[in-house]
Amino acid sequence: MRLLIISDTHLPRRARDLPAQVWAQVERADAVIHAGDWCVPDALDALQARAARVVGVYGNNDGRELRERLPEVARETLGGVRFAVVHETGQATGREKRCAERFPDTDVLVFGHSHIPWDTRADSGLRLLNPGSPTDRRRQPHHTYMTAEAAERILSDVRLHRIDPA
Repeated sequence: MRLLIISDTHLPRRARDLPAQVWAQVERADAVIHAGDWCVPDALDALQARAARVVGVYGNNDGRELRERLPEVARETLGGVRFAVVHETGQATGREKRCAERFPDTDVLVFGHSHIPWDTRADSGLRLLNPGSPTDRRRQPHHTYMTAEAAERILSDVRLHRIDPA
């Protein structure tokens, strides 16, 4: 399965729409994972209309309507890989240990909130991924997103992509 991993899109506050580069990845992906902070239901609707499959959660900037449509934590098996998706994981210090304890039956945890790309492993083997943000880089040098492949219970070819300047 081809995966697109995004978070913190903050539409339309930080951008009117997702960058064309991200929409191109949506068209290629078998599933899109979104780790919250959509900001408006229209962002979810647009992604669901164009993506083959969407796995998403709400974030701290998402209001009542998004919270009614999306869970705080999503769990999906994609390509045999057990994913959990959550918006916030707390401070960076001790994150791997905390998340391994909170998500013991998970292979990959996708999270957002910080807008800081992250790819680490806990001692338990849990892989933690944060794709950054394709629309709000904050103090990061680039807007970013991730792609990956999941097949036969293995996550491979995890790549962090920079958004090309317009």
